[in-house]
Amino acid sequence: MLNTEYRQSAQLPANPRPIVSIGLGGIVHDAHYPAYKLAGFDVVGGFDINDERATMMAGKFGIPQLFNSLSAAIKAAPKDAVFDIAVPGSAIADILREIPQGRAVLIQKPMGDNLAAAREILSICRERELIAAINFQLRFAPFIIAARDMISRGALGELYDIEFRVQCNTPWHLWEFLFPLPRVEILYHSIHYIDLLRSFCGTPHSVYAKTMSHPTAPDLRGGTRSMIIMDYGENPRVNVMTNHSHAYGPEKQQSYLKFEGSKGAIQIRAGLNMNYPDGVPDRFEYALLADGVEAGWQTLDIRGSWFPEAFIGSMASLMRYVNGEANSLPTAVEDAILTMATVEAAYESSERGATPLPAV
Repeated sequence: MLNTEYRQSAQLPANPRPIVSIGLGGIVHDAHYPAYKLAGFDVVGGFDINDERATMMAGKFGIPQLFNSLSAAIKAAPKDAVFDIAVPGSAIADILREIPQGRAVLIQKPMGDNLAAAREILSICRERELIAAINFQLRFAPFIIAARDMISRGALGELYDIEFRVQCNTPWHLWEFLFPLPRVEILYHSIHYIDLLRSFCGTPHSVYAKTMSHPTAPDLRGGTRSMIIMDYGENPRVNVMTNHSHAYGPEKQQSYLKFEGSKGAIQIRAGLNMNYPDGVPDRFEYALLADGVEAGWQTLDIRGSWFPEAFIGSMASLMRYVNGEANSLPTAVEDAILTMATVEAAYESSERGATPLPAV
């Protein structure tokens, strides 16, 4: 029997820093601010180009000060503040150029719209000596923290097979800014899984991928279905499969992460993807092999979920690093660019197409 007393939550900073928000869109409403409230983090001000949106957010979440420009927000920010930047990828670089030298920033994924943009963002962060991280928050979901702890203790042995599968009916209309973009599914959705799998397995040698649109969503030209194989050689087998157009009711919808190893397996239902944004309950199940005993599946109770609890961890890890309480920054831009390189490889593989059949 596995000892179930292991971590499920991120370690909080001893001295949380004030937060200044740049961008107050849907992800801030649904996840950033609810997470910060749970953690006791203090949002001291915010700016959004949409004044009506900013006013609504201030009223709902009690933001003490709204700014009428980016420069005003930066000027008024406390010296020890963390800038929480949540804007489309195309806007990130210009904002970073305005952030004062040496400050801390948490940037909502993706790290730009492509690898070239990611390189530009990395260059700006280096030139301005910014302590910068990308908000790849799935790494900090309670069920992921629990799985990582279980795996690090050797409960699963050597990992052989890892898979993230999503088959659901995603309400893309909630993100209107995505519709004109040439890249959507991998860059804005499966990037979470690519980054997560990288955090367990390292950066893959190469990638095989195919991403495509769906006849029921012709206006979303950046794709709604993807198959991604991350190549690590013989082991582990690592892949991502997504279909966001499963419009046949909830019964056969799926959203799971599976780990299989030499000594056991974990399967996690990430319920947020199903019936989004309300989601369905997460589920964490595991089976361990023992000599002479038939493997049986057990359930672990998980406290919290991807939204909003995972967003505590991404901000907490940055604060702890800036405070000198941690020696590493897991989602630093220096690491995140390798996720962007993996995403770029997936798109290049998709564009090149499959190997034609040889002549018979």
